[in-house]
Amino acid sequence: MSKLGDIGARLYRGEVGYDFVGKRFLWYGVSILITITAIVALAVQGLNLGIEFKGGAVFTTPKTTVSDSKAREFAKEASGHEAIVQKLGNGGLRIQITALDTAEANKVKAELAGDLKVAERDINADLVGPSWGEQIANKAWTGLGVFMILVVIYLAIAFEWRMAIAALIALIHDLTITVGIYALVGFEVTPGTVIGLLTILGYSLYDTVVVFDGLKESTKDITKQTRFTYSELANKSINGTLVRSINTTVVALLPVAALLFIGGGLLDAGMLNDISLSLFVGLAAGAYSSIFIATPLVVDLKEREPAMKALTKRVLAKRAATSAKGTDDADAADAPEVVAQSRSGRASGRRR
Repeated sequence: MSKLGDIGARLYRGEVGYDFVGKRFLWYGVSILITITAIVALAVQGLNLGIEFKGGAVFTTPKTTVSDSKAREFAKEASGHEAIVQKLGNGGLRIQITALDTAEANKVKAELAGDLKVAERDINADLVGPSWGEQIANKAWTGLGVFMILVVIYLAIAFEWRMAIAALIALIHDLTITVGIYALVGFEVTPGTVIGLLTILGYSLYDTVVVFDGLKESTKDITKQTRFTYSELANKSINGTLVRSINTTVVALLPVAALLFIGGGLLDAGMLNDISLSLFVGLAAGAYSSIFIATPLVVDLKEREPAMKALTKRVLAKRAATSAKGTDDADAADAPEVVAQSRSGRASGRRR
């Protein structure tokens, strides 16, 4: 840990660093490839929408000795549709089957009672209409749109419009990757998933704003100096906040990973997957985009300005002049030795 702290301090002071901005086209390529993969997965496989969005029935049974895998087979035979079965803490089962109306639900309930060897009256059946899920989705889209607009306005006022655009692109990048992962792994999309997607927006924006704040401070009155270009100061800002971003992300990912891999995987609490996967992927994508996408995009937009182009020319010209002066000084330092060698050569010739 002390070594990591030492590295972080050296990064912050600018003693060491990695050229994130200089290799930005590599990161752009990686992000474009990942985004295209996510979009293709979404288009080909689609999302596995939960019962809240498709409509159907949810059956809750009393304690039974039948395993969830066997109950899944019984439910499929009774309804003709794939079922999602979850083991409850009291030993009962929660069985979700989409696309069932009232008559079909009553028939399936009776068959399940016989297969599971429980009384039909003890099985609770709830019908869920797709309109409720549609309302949630519409409200989520509305909330997402309002959030994006407010983010752009705030960042444009607090920083500048270039940073606002870069942050917006990074947010869209994170959401696209998260939704694409859901399409790839086939996890069920429920209202919990929607809540998780909205939650990661704040996490994604946090690291970006931290880097932008450091960049704003380091580039204040940037045109009054000729030591660094805008891209070099931007790269220094990323390196200065790198360890902090990594530490913050790891600390946030640990409890989410526990929900995803222990709760959803080992304990088979499937409902935890709804929100934990979106949080896990979104947190990781947010940390990545703040370093490799958002700030390099700001650099690309900023260095198009005439003032930044002029600054770059002045910085490079000064460095060239300093380098040439250093060469001249080295030649002058070597001159006495050269003269001495020349005189020695002439003296030797006269002796001959």
